[in-house]
Amino acid sequence: MLPRVMPEITAENGFRLRRWELTDRELLREASVDPYIPLITTVPAPYSDAEADAFVRRQWMRTEIGTGYPFVIEAPDGRAVGNVGLWVGELPLRGFATAGYWVAAGARGRGVALAGLNAVTAWALGELALPRVELFVEPWNAGSLRTAEKAGYRRETLVPAYQEVAGEPRDMWRFVLP
Repeated sequence: MLPRVMPEITAENGFRLRRWELTDRELLREASVDPYIPLITTVPAPYSDAEADAFVRRQWMRTEIGTGYPFVIEAPDGRAVGNVGLWVGELPLRGFATAGYWVAAGARGRGVALAGLNAVTAWALGELALPRVELFVEPWNAGSLRTAEKAGYRRETLVPAYQEVAGEPRDMWRFVLP
């Protein structure tokens, strides 16, 4: 049985993973104006405080009902800079969990996504004893492709029309670990 509470996880380079809080509005405000993040997530765009609070409550619910673990990636200075998630809802049917991540534009290029992905993957394969973690990345997303490979994920196959993004089916590279 997987836990129904969010742990705090220490990540490399002073980063930390923690649950979303209502005080994380500034991160959501920045993410909401990103041209890509709202297309592939439930980050509200346009931004409003009410929508931000609803987003955070949805993240809490995902853990409570057992579908996933959405973490805020917190920088060493305590600022919320991104998100990494472990989604376990398909685990009973498919035998694997999926991971995903995004980083606010102002924090990119500093290893935020890699620190978050490494930490959540180690937790998934170690403490949770999951057999496999997969993640999916659009072929054009060079930064995310590099992050997956640096984290030790193996590029397995290009999956046609895997995910709908902005109302269109998009091909995605499937990465796996182990």
